[in-house]
Parts: sequence; structure tokens; C-alpha cells
Amino acid sequence: MEKAEIQALRVRVGCSALLEHEGFAIDLKESTRRAVKFRRDDDIIIVIHDDKGWFDARSDAKGDVFALASYLIGGGFSEALAAVGGLVAYQPTLPAWERPSRVLTGTAPITQRWEQRKRPWRASATWSYLTQSRAIPWHIVRKAIDADLIREGPYGSLWAKHADGADQVVGWEERGPDWRGFATGGAKQLFRFGVTTARRICVTEAAIDAMSLAAIEEARGDTLYVSTGGGWSPLTAQALEILASQRNAQLVAATDNNVQGEVFADRIRQMAEVAGCDFSRLRPRAEDWNEELKERREKGELPHTPSAHQG
Repeated sequence: MEKAEIQALRVRVGCSALLEHEGFAIDLKESTRRAVKFRRDDDIIIVIHDDKGWFDARSDAKGDVFALASYLIGGGFSEALAAVGGLVAYQPTLPAWERPSRVLTGTAPITQRWEQRKRPWRASATWSYLTQSRAIPWHIVRKAIDADLIREGPYGSLWAKHADGADQVVGWEERGPDWRGFATGGAKQLFRFGVTTARRICVTEAAIDAMSLAAIEEARGDTLYVSTGGGWSPLTAQALEILASQRNAQLVAATDNNVQGEVFADRIRQMAEVAGCDFSRLRPRAEDWNEELKERREKGELPHTPSAHQG
């Protein structure tokens, strides 16, 4: 087969078609438009690059649709070609993503787009989303606002800042009642809530989980609660390595209580070993810390919350 024909196959057949054909299904709750999570029993494959790329959440395996075919089916490139070629007419069942249109479109710089968004205020849509839908106590939300960590996104959604070591915004997690994503053109590094010089660093997978764990632990003064935004970018790894290298540092893998959470926890453990710092694993009783926070609120198990006399 000529190179042009191989490239044509690569264009015409997406990773989603191959995964669905091999028995994988989309995990809607954990997917975004730019990173679609597929599950088959305990196997997890994340599809990226507009359906043209993928990676295994539990290993370093990644590549294009041909690499995926070899990974799932076995054999060499000839077998992969045959598998992909057989799916030219196959149409996978993809979700109809309903993403709110952005107020800011185009290529405005990350910092400009961040600054053009208001900070949440008492009874604003984002405030209500966090305190009511997500059960985060108002004083935790207030701390995040005072530290300039969150902004009002479109349609009552949350923007949670990812910043570099100089506190310069490089991107933000986007979470709302109906969808989730990350800043277009932004970079995942770390969302950082709490004492930036703390020796105890709790690593979660989402900013809402970081704030939820802070609420459960009454925002410990010796702790920095961080979020990787559900990914593990080179910038994220570098930022965590810097934190782990601090004197008397302790890395706490506070990732989700599921397969992916265990994969991330193992990466954090290996990082702690390389840095020579303390390590511990902290699992939520529920699948993630926000779900645990909600359950604790329903059972009346939350720490005492200060009276909301100001906003």
C-alpha cells in the first residue's frame, strides 16, 4: 500500500471507530470534547487530537489509529492496516456534545481572557454552582476568590486557574452543571489552593476535588491542595517535581478511588521515591472527594462552617 493510501486511511478512520468495534464504550461523565474516555471492563483509553490520537491511561502506550490497532489486536503493521481498512465504512456512535458557546472566541491571550472574567460574588451563578450543586462551603469558596484562583465562566460555570511557579495564569479548568473542559490554548500545570510553601502537598485530579478535600480537612495550615486537571502533562510533572524537592516535603496521592486514580497515585509514589520525600495514599470513601463531601454534608459529618455574614 502506498504512503498516500495509508494516510487516507488514517484520515478516514478515527480511533473511536476502532475502540467501539473492539467493545469499548464512552464514559460520558469523564469525557470532554478534546479528551474522550473509553472503557472496556478495566481497560481505559483516552482519545485525543480530534479522534486521531490516543493514550492508555494505565501505561505509556499511545499513538495513531494504526498503533491502536496493533495495541488492541496484536500483530504487526500489516494486521493493523487490515483492521483499520475494514472500518472505512464504520460509523461510531459518538455523543452529541452540547458545549455553551464562549463569550470570548478567537485567539485572545490566556491572561487577557482570564482578566476579562469577573471573580465570583455572593449569589452569583458560579458561587451558587459551587456552594449548592457542589456542596463546597462558602468560606472555602471565599478563600479561593481572595487568592484569585477562580473566575466566573459562561452559563454559571467555574474557571479554576492553573498557574506556573510565579503564579502566572497558564490555563484553567472549566466545570459547569452540564459540561467540563480546559481552556482552549491553555496549558495544564497545577491548580494550587492553600499554603504555597506547605510541606504537605495533596494531589487531586480536579480543582473542585482539591477544594472539597480542603473543606473536609478544614484547610489544614500545613497543606497545599493541588489539582492536575485530570491530566499528567510535562508541565504538571515538572511542577510536582519542584514541590517534591522542597525540604521535608510529603506528597499525598489524593486521587480518585478508581483505576485511573490508582495509576496517578503510582506515578506520584514513583516521583516521591525519586525525590526522596515522604509519600502517602489518601483515598476518598466515594469515587472522588466532591462526592464524599456531598455525602458528608447529607450525613451532617462536615466540620463546623463559619456563619456567612459577608460575601
